[in-house]
Amino acid sequence: MTMASIFLGFVGPWQIILIVALVLLLFGGRKIPELMRGLGGGIKEFKDAVKEDEKDENSEKKS
Repeated sequence: MTMASIFLGFVGPWQIILIVALVLLLFGGRKIPELMRGLGGGIKEFKDAVKEDEKDENSEKKS
């Protein structure tokens, strides 16, 4: 069993509703789109770095 499956086993619909409500209370409706854009940019940057690392790793194996 992986850590992700263990964690997701404890998160149900009520916990998700509670988390969303807390985020709305803490950040407000106006800040959430900005927060999501930043999160999306971070995820894209991470994926690009992983792809670049894999490309570098493959080029080293061929040499």
